[in-house]
Amino acid sequence: MAWTLTADVGEYLTVAGPFLRTNAAEHTTIINAAEVVRLRGAGAYGDSPPLFGWWCERGSEPAAAFLHTPPHPVTFTLLAEPAAAELAEVLARLGRPLSGANADPVSAMVFATCWRARTAEEFTVTMRTRLYRLGSLRAPDPPPGGRARVASGPDRLLVMEWLERFQREAGAGEPSGVARAVDDRLSHGGITLWEGDDGPVSLAGMTRPVAGQVRVGPVYTPPRWRGRGFGAAATAAVSQAALDTGARDVVLFTDVANPVSNALYQRLGYRAIGDRVALGFVPPPP
Repeated sequence: MAWTLTADVGEYLTVAGPFLRTNAAEHTTIINAAEVVRLRGAGAYGDSPPLFGWWCERGSEPAAAFLHTPPHPVTFTLLAEPAAAELAEVLARLGRPLSGANADPVSAMVFATCWRARTAEEFTVTMRTRLYRLGSLRAPDPPPGGRARVASGPDRLLVMEWLERFQREAGAGEPSGVARAVDDRLSHGGITLWEGDDGPVSLAGMTRPVAGQVRVGPVYTPPRWRGRGFGAAATAAVSQAALDTGARDVVLFTDVANPVSNALYQRLGYRAIGDRVALGFVPPPP
């Protein structure tokens, strides 16, 4: 039983890809991040190189996988305790800095506890999220005024500004990597704007279709336009666009602590399928 590490996303997708695709909805974060690296190169998320890996039981096919695209937290699939502990040990031996971990609550806590024992770094819960899968899409009735349109180059600065606000309001600290993320989304029509009488009033994003699934998000409406149904309309429009790609699964994450968004997505036809936790690592004092 061991982890195999690689910096080669092509090798990773060849070896671990079949395992990840067996449950593409629950592995959406890893699948989509790996696809971005495959298409846009090792610098897709920042200057530090990404790292990938898979866990095998002696001679068997991969049974777990992880991905680390700094500055984002290390993200991994459901891990048995030995695999979680060994991953923490392997990454600590490499001296690889981690900002945190993102996984199902049990695996994340086992990994973080082992990471703390190895590095003396404490950890805190930064967000608890819930993964939803779309059943039958139900558009808002009645819909708000306006129409949906796909964002393009002239919308870049507006989309960047709104996504920076989104990150701050989500408690993610100072925004990072927004320009890269926006350029990537615009390159494949991955941002939909809801256009009101005076211009855009809400946005909703979606990932590329990969392994038969598309993930919706982020969704953001500036405060002055909230409470009018614009976010629901933008989400319904981008969800329909995701279905139009032929995706079998359309999924999205919500902040468990936000009852408004959780209720909204359920009204649109999304159903909860699992929870995750994001942990932040805090280096020990010098």
